[in-house]
Amino acid sequence: MAKLSMIQRELKRAKAVAKYAEKRAALKAASVDMSLSFEERMEAMDKLAKLPRNASPVRQQNRCRLTGRPHGVYRKFGLSRNMLRQLAMQGDVPGLRKASW
Repeated sequence: MAKLSMIQRELKRAKAVAKYAEKRAALKAASVDMSLSFEERMEAMDKLAKLPRNASPVRQQNRCRLTGRPHGVYRKFGLSRNMLRQLAMQGDVPGLRKASW
């Protein structure tokens, strides 16, 4: 199980991303809009750079929903490889079964 502080940090980042999403999108659009003057585009880039770092969606880490493990997480299920295997063996994941050939 991941440290609770790490899980809480990810939740905090998710809130920051949601809070600044519209502002970030508007500034990014303005920074590449060629109809604006060079100074206006540079101003938009400066404002974009001054946004909080955690407001960037790139800084989010996928984590297992059950354990909080950051590595080996399957996006489709939102589970780490360990938990996915355990739940699949118990038959708790619909449509998933162990391969054998």
